Amino acid sequence: MITRTSADPTATPPPRQSRTRRALMIGMAGLLAAAGVTTLAGTAEAAGTLGAAAAEKGRYFGAAVAANHLGEAPYASTLNTEFNSVTPENEMKWDAVEGNRNSFTYGAADQIVGHAQSRGMKVRGHTLVWHSQLPGWVGGLAAADLRTAMNNHITQVMQHYKGKIHSWDVVNEAFQDGGSGARRSSPFQDKLGNGFIEEAFRTARAVDPAAKLCYNDYNTDGVNAKSNAVYNLVRDFKARGVPIDCVGFQSHFNSASPVPGDYRANLQRFADLGVDVQITELDIEGSGTAQANSYTNVVNACLGVSRCTGITVWGVTDKYSWRASGTPLLFDNNYAKKPAYNAALTALGGTGSGGGGGSASCTVSYSRTDDWSDRYNGRVTVTAGGSAISTWTVAVTVTSPQKVTTTWNGTPSWDSSGNVMTMKPNGNGSLAAGASTSFGFTVMKNGNSSAPSVGSCTSP
Repeated sequence: MITRTSADPTATPPPRQSRTRRALMIGMAGLLAAAGVTTLAGTAEAAGTLGAAAAEKGRYFGAAVAANHLGEAPYASTLNTEFNSVTPENEMKWDAVEGNRNSFTYGAADQIVGHAQSRGMKVRGHTLVWHSQLPGWVGGLAAADLRTAMNNHITQVMQHYKGKIHSWDVVNEAFQDGGSGARRSSPFQDKLGNGFIEEAFRTARAVDPAAKLCYNDYNTDGVNAKSNAVYNLVRDFKARGVPIDCVGFQSHFNSASPVPGDYRANLQRFADLGVDVQITELDIEGSGTAQANSYTNVVNACLGVSRCTGITVWGVTDKYSWRASGTPLLFDNNYAKKPAYNAALTALGGTGSGGGGGSASCTVSYSRTDDWSDRYNGRVTVTAGGSAISTWTVAVTVTSPQKVTTTWNGTPSWDSSGNVMTMKPNGNGSLAAGASTSFGFTVMKNGNSSAPSVGSCTSP
């Protein structure tokens, strides 16, 4: 990786200079190591937020988001501080975007995507084909017309968000509960038959070859008849070249349905088929130590599977959870961090100060300042909160095969993958209350123009 400080943040060093600088840096690192000096890269401070800690592990930690809560300051502040991925809770479902046939309304979903992109967060698309939250006109279509409508819906929605979504739940909850492993009755299943899932995935791949295409379901977290049916579907798809990249495990847990003992093994067997696995709708009813231990078990299971790429909790705060009476999330009704929060952060390798949410000592925002066919420049602005800070740290994660080739106005360090850059101040990191500074970087696209994931600002 090449670091460069420049008064002109749009400047990009020529390849020869880049290679020379990199060789010099590697050589100097080797000389220092030989002399017993190990402080060149520095000792990484433990991340203080979920998103930053997950990024250091090469993963994301996201939340389901409702557009109508983004105007609530503690909600937005907690979201912006703690998470580096978002999933629209309802705003991308069929009834929300195509309530009337071929008339698409994206306003609420666009609000969430715009909010996420402005802060360098990833976005999961949820969901394209699902038996629930369908407008009435869909169920009334005959088979041929339904096939046309399904493929058109996938095409229009994915085209609208092309390049902005890292993973799509293409088909959601297509299997029955219970011990049969059978398909769920739905307009798609009943009129188009078993082939509708394959057709949906093939249509999705044709629209956006760069997005990850996922199948998503619940009660599939352990090995059982339903997860076996999904496993057999994925195995068949991989054997026949049907495009599928990931499987989502919703992971809604409570005392009657706890985290299964074979949770990690189940994730691993799917990963062994050659797909990523994602925990997509995590919430765990309960409180105190028991809830905290369950969150620890989930995080550890994901970290134990190399192809588990991220975790999304289904909401930011208990008070807006669909299971609010069960207090299943990491922040309580007042946005205070619960024991479950501290347990999840610790499991991710981070460390926090506890206390309430929404009161970070610094915040970040991201913008793409320049864009070319082969690269782009990004800028991260760091802003102190209500009190002055003396230093700060921000993690920036790019998606392989992207590579950061140049940085300015900061001192970066890198994880072993070369995809996670942790930026610290270049010199004095002091900021007065409310004051801002920024750093920048150039990303070589290498065929992928997606935005980086920018973790929360931490100020020790």
